[in-house]
Amino acid sequence: MRVLIYSYNYYPEPIGIAPLMTELAEGLAKRGHDVRVITAMPNYPQRQIYEAYRGKLYTTEERNGVTIQRSYVWIKPKPSLVDRILLDSSFVFTSFFQALRGWRPDLILLTVPPLPVSVPAALLGWLHNCPIVLNVQDILPEAAVHVGLIKNKLMIRVLESLEKFAYRTAHTVSVIADGFVDNLERKGVPSSKITCIPNWVDVNFIKPLPKDNAFRKAHNLEGKFVVQYSGNIALTQGLETVVEAAARLRDFPEIAFVIVGESKAIAKLKDYCAACGAENVMLLPFQPRERLPEMLAAADVGLIVQKQNVVSFNMPSKTQVLLASGRPVIASVPSTGSAAKAIEKSHGGVVVEPEHPEALAQQILELYKNPEYAALLGKQGRQYAIERYSFEQALNQYEALFQKVKEGSEAVKPAYALSVNKSSS
Repeated sequence: MRVLIYSYNYYPEPIGIAPLMTELAEGLAKRGHDVRVITAMPNYPQRQIYEAYRGKLYTTEERNGVTIQRSYVWIKPKPSLVDRILLDSSFVFTSFFQALRGWRPDLILLTVPPLPVSVPAALLGWLHNCPIVLNVQDILPEAAVHVGLIKNKLMIRVLESLEKFAYRTAHTVSVIADGFVDNLERKGVPSSKITCIPNWVDVNFIKPLPKDNAFRKAHNLEGKFVVQYSGNIALTQGLETVVEAAARLRDFPEIAFVIVGESKAIAKLKDYCAACGAENVMLLPFQPRERLPEMLAAADVGLIVQKQNVVSFNMPSKTQVLLASGRPVIASVPSTGSAAKAIEKSHGGVVVEPEHPEALAQQILELYKNPEYAALLGKQGRQYAIERYSFEQALNQYEALFQKVKEGSEAVKPAYALSVNKSSS
């Protein structure tokens, strides 16, 4: 099968949807499918095009059996509303012409956000007469409006129209959590059109490893009880809660906090640590992906952090990764959300009230004082990740879905052709 993956983010970007789409594309290629990826010049999370790709309009690469077709995007480190519009518009325009350069796909997998990409994908599907599987990683504009990222009423109306357009033009809508299904059904998307395939983790790559490793030694963490957060540091996370919890545990010198994130966000958080007197917090830039298993293994506890106003269907991709690492998870997240439900079902961690530093500090202290309980949580989380979130399981589901969509699309083509011939005679 020839699969065209339309994804704004892809390798070598280290976090978010990029590693997932990279693994999916390469997994399909390994199983004998032809795979093309239409993506932007890599720029996330720094919001700057990586040095090796600067000054280029288009570039095409081959990696692990996948053809990667990149196109230029307008990107600013601190984007205004106009900059965000120019970013999305630039990718919509440049990516479409790049997508035309290559073989005709049997199926298009479109991942959103960003929503405007649904327009060139729909046009491409129409030109090639092939179905679109819409992979929804976050529901926009609803999620962004909820946390105050988007306030412009005209922009909200435009994005709501694009959201409806994306659902309408897709043959199938693939979502990553049950909460997404409920949300889409309330918006009139037929349940028969929706399928739920959770995001995955490569459990052979992310796995329990010795705690005393090179990462601990490099950062003088030997003998410490390490509480670790790694990932995006933005408006929806509220890492201030972690810093304030750390400040409350200053009297426990054995407990060390490690926060890993994008360099500019880390620099801002450094000032907040100083203001809170949280000297027990170590701030580090993103590590190379090949060191991720070792870094996660160096932790005694992994953190998931969200603000109270994050919409309930939001599902951080780090959830599966932390569970697979075999370390207990503390999720400071809304109790009704997808992340909380995943942690509770896995029995791989505990959920505490979001934006509540005292509750977070107390839960950390409890796991510190009860290593047997912490070890049990980690073991249960690992088992759940293997059973529910393994990459091979997800790959099987996507491959079966693509085959079903392809066959269903081909079944209606003869009827369509017949009606065209009758009308023209």
